[in-house]
Amino acid sequence: MVLYFTSTAVEPPATIYVGKDKFENEELLRYGLERDVWFHVDKLSSAHVYLRLPPNIESWETIPEALVNDCSQLVKANSIEGNKKANITIIYTPWSNIKKTGDMAVGAVTFFNDRKVKRFHIKEKDNAIVNRLNKTKKEVQVDHEAERQERLRDEGRVKKAKAIEDVSFGSHPSFSVLRSAARAASLITMLTLLNAPLLKLQKKAQQAEQKRRKEEAEARDYSKLYSAEAMEEERRRKEERRLAKLDGNASGSGDDDQDDGMDSDDSFM
Repeated sequence: MVLYFTSTAVEPPATIYVGKDKFENEELLRYGLERDVWFHVDKLSSAHVYLRLPPNIESWETIPEALVNDCSQLVKANSIEGNKKANITIIYTPWSNIKKTGDMAVGAVTFFNDRKVKRFHIKEKDNAIVNRLNKTKKEVQVDHEAERQERLRDEGRVKKAKAIEDVSFGSHPSFSVLRSAARAASLITMLTLLNAPLLKLQKKAQQAEQKRRKEEAEARDYSKLYSAEAMEEERRRKEERRLAKLDGNASGSGDDDQDDGMDSDDSFM
């Protein structure tokens, strides 16, 4: 069984939980989470009290003093010897810093790193705080494994949402233009996908029109359609012109010879 308490020393309220006996403490130690903080009376036997950090408290090192005091008063009240003494010290550390080995007695623990242990002084018992916390006490039979899996899923969803927010350029006002551009790009992408069939038909029509124009241009271009025939025709015409020129030259040469003969005759007269 696990005893749950609610501290209203902070807003939103924080959850504090305690194992009902030393055997339950072993289960709590096994199934703790990174955001759990362990409290105990220093050098005295006491309950193992755990604080589950609220979402608005970033680190165990930044726990408000009022909340540390609530946890410390609850630890003191659940220590047979510590409850009777004044001026005691409460130690607290992250759950992940608690070290438990197989050769230790039930309920006994040590630390991986002594420098990650803080101390809080309690001058005397504060009955008002203890009574306030006891009014919120609930005794619950807990399936530790199922509860841990559910918490891990919740944390995963939170991390995923934060990652999406980071990809969306965060929440800083200076990124408003970029966020607007991203939304516009998303809208354009969506419209493109919706209009994809129409765009495909338009593209096909454009390609068909381009092909038709190309064919018409080639039909008007005699050299492309009949290049071989045109070249033969041109060669034939050149040959005819060459022969005609040769014939003309031959005829001109005969007349000149006749004229020369007449001139010679005149010269001997």
